[in-house]
Amino acid sequence: MKTPTNPQAPVRCSRTIVIQAPAPHVWVILTDINHWAAWQTDITQPALNGQLQPAATFGWKTGGAKIQSILHTVQPNRYFGWTGKTFGLYAIHNWTLTEGKGTTQVSVDESMEGFLATIFKKSFNKNLEKGMDRWLQLLKAECEK
Repeated sequence: MKTPTNPQAPVRCSRTIVIQAPAPHVWVILTDINHWAAWQTDITQPALNGQLQPAATFGWKTGGAKIQSILHTVQPNRYFGWTGKTFGLYAIHNWTLTEGKGTTQVSVDESMEGFLATIFKKSFNKNLEKGMDRWLQLLKAECEK
């Protein structure tokens, strides 16, 4: 079941991009967690524990932070999402794929809360926006190869 982002969280961001590839192709690349680092250059050490299904856990590093995540939504070619925790922060991250004629609109939404998110709200929001834009651009480049 899809876990919605928290509209009251101090840190929130939503972004969308259109990729010139069908949704099943985008899905395979986006959900292959173990190979994120091959194209998502801001991520290292991604490791899915078990199968790609709700309640599966995975670990990864980004920006020097080690993140422990739990998948909450795995609906092939449509929805993919997880929650994550690191340094007292809690994030909800959701992807939505909407297929068009030979294209896929990819939307990503994230909310982040916790003590640090409240204190550093402005800089965290700015960094999240920058990071999401970069992730979408890297996904687009990988899918359109």
